This record gives sequence, C-alpha cells and structure tokens, in this order.
Amino acid sequence: MSTLLPPSLLPPKALLLDLDGVLLDTRPVMERAWQQVLNEHGLDVPFEEYECHLGRPFADIMERLGFTESEQFHRTYDEASIAASHLAREFDGAVEVLHAFVAAGWLLGVVTSKPLERAAPLLTTLGCPFSTVRTPNGGGRGKPAPDPVLLALTDLGVDPADTVYVGDMAVDQEAARRAGVPYVHAGWGYGCPGAPSPAVAESPKDLLRLLAPGPFLEGSLL
Repeated sequence: MSTLLPPSLLPPKALLLDLDGVLLDTRPVMERAWQQVLNEHGLDVPFEEYECHLGRPFADIMERLGFTESEQFHRTYDEASIAASHLAREFDGAVEVLHAFVAAGWLLGVVTSKPLERAAPLLTTLGCPFSTVRTPNGGGRGKPAPDPVLLALTDLGVDPADTVYVGDMAVDQEAARRAGVPYVHAGWGYGCPGAPSPAVAESPKDLLRLLAPGPFLEGSLL
C-alpha cells in the first residue's frame, strides 16, 4: 500500500505566465507607445499589424514588419511605454488566483518578451511573490525559442513535467512545446492558440479548475 509523501517532499510545482494579455491588459499602453513610434519616425504601420506579432522580442517584430534598423524605434517605444504604464490594468481575478497557487505550494514565474525595465514596474503593481522573471535582458533567444522558459525552470529548480506555462499567443505555445512544458492558453488574452489545440482557460479563475492546485477553504475562489 502506497503512502503519500508529506507536502514538503512532493515534487515542486511551478506556474509560469506571460505578462501582456495574461497578467495585465497592456493593450492601451502598447497602442499609445506604437503611435508615438509612428509619429516620431514617420511610419505608416497600423497597430493591428504590430499586434499580430505580440509575444516576440521587439527587434524580431520590427524585422517581421520590414525594419532592419530599429534601435531608435525601440528607444521611442520604451520611453512611451513607461510614460503610459499607468494605463495597464490587472485582469479580473488574476492576483487572487496567483495567491491561491502560492498558498497551495506552487512557485510562480514570469516569462515575457517585455524588457526588464518595463516589466518590473508593472509586476510590482501586482504584489505577487514571483520566484523568477525572465525577459530578453537575461540572454538567450526570445520566444518562440524555448530559452527563456528553460532558464526560468533552472531558476526555480523544477522539471518541465512539473511546470505549466500560461500564455496567450501562438509563440508562447511554441516556446512551451519546445521546452517540453505543458501549456494552457489564456482565452482572455490577445491571440489564438496554435495547433495542436491546447487546454484553454476562459478566465484567470478558470486556471484553478484546470490545474487544481490544491484544497481550498470555504469561501475561496473555487
């Protein structure tokens, strides 16, 4: 007859999340920043074209839009994004759900293509105990390469099988697949999942139903 291990001896579970479109609604910030790029540099590329490539590092997006020299664009975008960061809004229930996972013993991490200088202030507003934050500043290739996901796993000391990555773009799904990490698509985010069809959470609170992080007391989110 098998005996359950004490919680402290169970394999650690980790929840990795994208930032834009998963933890925070930053579309108003991105729209304003992109408009500033258009105004300052005389470009004519609708935000919708930029938005199609969300999830990738900025330089990668610029290359896909046909701009090979984009350092000045990036500086403008960074400055405008920081100035407009007050427009970002938490998705309903996201913080409560994260605290529920922490209470159940899960480790939290963020894997985003947003540079650290822009990501850190936004994450601070959430007040959640993230054990790792991986951005393009940390080296390696950006999503959809698996590098940032694998680096986050190294930071946390967990195996891919004991981790779930929640994203909202096809590049998130590909990065998770290439890292060998189970993926859940944030149905409240900005993009559609790729193939094969992954599990989809319709809201942050739906993650509790899909992942069942542990028992909850009466009056909790379940």
